[in-house]
Amino acid sequence: MSITLSSQSEMSRNRVKPVANEERDTKVILQSDGDQSRNSGFCGYLLTFLSFLVVFLTFPVSVWFCMKIVQEYERAVIFRLGRLLGGAKGPGLFWIIPCMDTFRKVDLRTVSFDIPPQEVLTKDSVTIMVDAVVFYRVFDPTVSITKVENANYATQMLAQTTLRNMLGTKSLADILKDREEMSEQMEAVLYAASKSWGIKVERVELKDIKLPTTLQRAMAAEAEATRDARAKVIAAEGEMKASHALKEASNVMSESPSALQLRYMQTLTEIASERNSTIIFPFPIDLLSNFMKR
Repeated sequence: MSITLSSQSEMSRNRVKPVANEERDTKVILQSDGDQSRNSGFCGYLLTFLSFLVVFLTFPVSVWFCMKIVQEYERAVIFRLGRLLGGAKGPGLFWIIPCMDTFRKVDLRTVSFDIPPQEVLTKDSVTIMVDAVVFYRVFDPTVSITKVENANYATQMLAQTTLRNMLGTKSLADILKDREEMSEQMEAVLYAASKSWGIKVERVELKDIKLPTTLQRAMAAEAEATRDARAKVIAAEGEMKASHALKEASNVMSESPSALQLRYMQTLTEIASERNSTIIFPFPIDLLSNFMKR
């Protein structure tokens, strides 16, 4: 029992080590970046001194150049002498040093874009045109600026490629039937690929699936043939049931001759009510009773 517990503790220790190592590595990288930003050399110190001197000499006017404002849905990523200065700033008021700091605004709101119609060859060798819409937002402004040149364009290209790759592994019936499932799978794949860019893909929807004209005609002909076959089967079943009902009715009428005469009178009443101009010559059934007995 002690051996088992010790082995489990060693395994848990080994599992924790990679996480601790990654955190330690990130801390070391951040510290090294901070040291590099602080130790920017003689030119950096000189530029800093000159910038503060200019701000001090032109104080009433320079305030407007140092003060910047970002909206509630925006963040500012600041670079000082080309180096990243801490995390994203905002929302609200923040200060920069002219001639030394540059910043870029990042919009945190959800953005949507249409994937242009993609011509895809499905698993069962059918060529279709599919377009979709993707909703995403930036959850880490610093990463979206420093890790990728254009996060929006990269996400659009990734969405197009992912759509083509996923539809190529599905048959036409699966694409038409499981659209919601495919949207969820595509959303998971896009998020796994774009989270390293600071992008969160929130939703993916397939808008339209366009089939070739010849395939549409073939599917329409198949559906029409299926409906015709079903209609013929239903008509045959109705005739069979009607024949059984007529057989039972004839058996009942053969047992009572007056029933046939009553039915004859009902038929005359229906004809007279529908077509008043029709001339009817009734023929007594009693005259035929002798012939029916023979």
